[in-house]
Amino acid sequence: MLERLKIIEERFKFLDAELMKPEVYNDFKKMKELSKEKTSLEESVEAYHKYSTVLDDIEAAKEMMHDPEMADFAKEELERLTTEKEELEEKITILLLPKDPNDDKNVIMEIRGAAGGDEANIFAGDLFRMYSKYAEKEGWKLEITNEVPGEAGGFAGIEFMLSGENVYSKLKFESGSHRVQRVPATETQGRVHTSTATVLVMPEAEDVEVELLDKDLKIDVCRSSGAGGQCVNTTDSAVRVTHIPTGLMVYCQVERSQIKNKEKALTILKSRLYDLKLKEQEEALGADRKTKIGTGDRSEKIRTYNYPQNRLTDHRIGLTLMHLDKVMEGNLEEVIESLITEDQKLKMGVTNE
Repeated sequence: MLERLKIIEERFKFLDAELMKPEVYNDFKKMKELSKEKTSLEESVEAYHKYSTVLDDIEAAKEMMHDPEMADFAKEELERLTTEKEELEEKITILLLPKDPNDDKNVIMEIRGAAGGDEANIFAGDLFRMYSKYAEKEGWKLEITNEVPGEAGGFAGIEFMLSGENVYSKLKFESGSHRVQRVPATETQGRVHTSTATVLVMPEAEDVEVELLDKDLKIDVCRSSGAGGQCVNTTDSAVRVTHIPTGLMVYCQVERSQIKNKEKALTILKSRLYDLKLKEQEEALGADRKTKIGTGDRSEKIRTYNYPQNRLTDHRIGLTLMHLDKVMEGNLEEVIESLITEDQKLKMGVTNE
């Protein structure tokens, strides 16, 4: 562990020196890249320095034990330092786990009403509101790129981008089928119904990761009347982009500018292609499911929202919370932290084998 920390510290010092060079300072792309890497190492370096200090202090406390006048104080100090050492070792173990390269990326999210008709669409709207409130708490920027309202409320489908700090690291476990159990507003007999909405979370792709060729794209200018509207060659601003090789289609109509809608549509398309690429790589490598929390597929049932009992259950990690009302107001921290902790445990289990 100490050897790995020394290597990280050396890399951190190298990056610090590189960032001071004029040729790097004047190269925005290079500076951004190196600054990003340096920031990712900062916490590990700080923990290493603190750990080294604690080890030195433990040795000093052991020496004091030989002095009869200082023995009692040294004993107390040694107990405190030993506890601190163990806590730091646990923290460093987590910091040294393999990092997901997508963790600090922005995300593209899609929420769709699934089984349950109008109630499923209403629930999709509730989920969007929940994520919107959570994003607001985190200080993230939310941009809707396309929405298809449900006839009775909510959304048959809504697509949006979230940008900010470590967005993907906190939302990457949200993909899957979300099930709601409650009495719908349209139910006259007071019976509890079960409906579902699906959530998809994709990391925003960078240009170096996905290349779009003009010959592979079909771009239509459409009327801003919903994804199912008639597309025509007019000056209307909505844009539909089809990736011919895969058949993937993206529709964007929220901006008044056709150019801005096209830019957003291409960003989303790149992310969908990148997500597809990640899944293909995982399957080709035969990734061990023991190292993952769920599959990340839309079809996988991940969570149940039981309104009559005010209960939320995450089926992947066996988490049950009895304050669903608070969660639906965007207080997702407890759920997300539990998922991240379980993910770290799984990784540590694999690392220790």
